[in-house]
Amino acid sequence: MTDQPQPAETPDASETAASQPEIGVGPWEGEWPEGEHLDPDLLADGDRRNVVDKYRYWKHEAIVADLDSKRHDFHIAIENWQHDLNIGTVVRTANAFLAKEVHIIGRRRWNRRGAMVTDRYQHVRHHPTVEDFVSWAQGEGLAIIGIDIFPDSVPLETYELPRNCVLVFGQEGPGLTPEVHDAAVATLSIEQFGSTRSMNAASAAAIAMHAWIRRHVFGQLPH
Repeated sequence: MTDQPQPAETPDASETAASQPEIGVGPWEGEWPEGEHLDPDLLADGDRRNVVDKYRYWKHEAIVADLDSKRHDFHIAIENWQHDLNIGTVVRTANAFLAKEVHIIGRRRWNRRGAMVTDRYQHVRHHPTVEDFVSWAQGEGLAIIGIDIFPDSVPLETYELPRNCVLVFGQEGPGLTPEVHDAAVATLSIEQFGSTRSMNAASAAAIAMHAWIRRHVFGQLPH
């Protein structure tokens, strides 16, 4: 008689939950701190939000107000004609680099899953058409900088990014529309060294934002 294989044990829900580290912090221990920026509910129940430690237990509006006091001078825009799934990731990265605003050109609705709730802390503005967006940017005195591969594109790595600008990214696949290309003071490409013709729009956005940070926060000159 041969031994019969035994079914593998399946951990119960409590064991699975116990193996996952908790995000954030629990209820405040000890005497409560004072301050209008603090949320009594979070102090009592804990703060499990996706925020840096500095903002633990802060009210949402207090966090936004503090971010508004030190936002950088660059904006991000992305065209959304086909419900681009990259927008959520772009918003999350814009929050990480503290962009002034994110602009959605085209369809108003976008998939917020990739934003990981950071859109609650990042100003997002909608423009129904390219014309509306261009008119707004020119009225604000912002240089429109396209990020895409065109015959007239110049390398991002050697371009002097202006401080007051809006970096514009096209729909995944088609890229920037001709209307945005024509309105841009420059279109920049990101140097690639592999076999692929292009990179993901969200990845390109992160690289371009960090280029602005290197230049205008850390003072690194392009070369």
